[in-house]
Amino acid sequence: EAEAAARLDHDGIVPIYEVGQCDGEHFFSMKFIDGPSLAERLKRSDLSQREAIELLYAVCLAIGHAHEQGVIHRDLKPSNILLDRSGRPRVTDFGLAKLLHHDSSLTAAGDVMGTPGYMSPEQAMGAADRVTAASDVYSLGAMLYEILTGRPPIQAEPANLLDTLRKIQEEEVVSPRKLDRRVPRDLDTICHKCLEKDPALRYPNASEL
Repeated sequence: EAEAAARLDHDGIVPIYEVGQCDGEHFFSMKFIDGPSLAERLKRSDLSQREAIELLYAVCLAIGHAHEQGVIHRDLKPSNILLDRSGRPRVTDFGLAKLLHHDSSLTAAGDVMGTPGYMSPEQAMGAADRVTAASDVYSLGAMLYEILTGRPPIQAEPANLLDTLRKIQEEEVVSPRKLDRRVPRDLDTICHKCLEKDPALRYPNASEL
């Protein structure tokens, strides 16, 4: 996480200040964000749809910067978006981050990395070599889906992780407009493109989204 975040310099990303060891324990210090997460704000239902989408737009710009620097987050979800005192979103928790074009002994084929409900099909497969910036695009699309419908595209079942992972890979996502006809067609189209099973059919990175 420290190695990945240290490459990033963007107002929308929580910076890491120091990395080191103390009494044999590794540590890093990061900027304190004095505010709730996007997950908390969505749960409180005190954001309008437009306000929530504007926050997500700012998150896309921040993750777009990460992608330009060759960093994939791999665990984007509302609880990893913190809102500062002025209400600006800050992306945190690059704990599962992957550096593009770098070999990593920390990620092995078959490892499932991410949060069910927001992880891409290729992450659910444990196909680490197929995880690209388009995987983050899927997660951003899952957040957009939740903003539009009130729930993630695939309902996670904590008691049955294997079934949840199967659904992510195989189950077609119900269109936001089928759940709520008030969802604008353009947003429905954008959301659907983000959530394509095939990464090649999604936006290639967060900047494009």
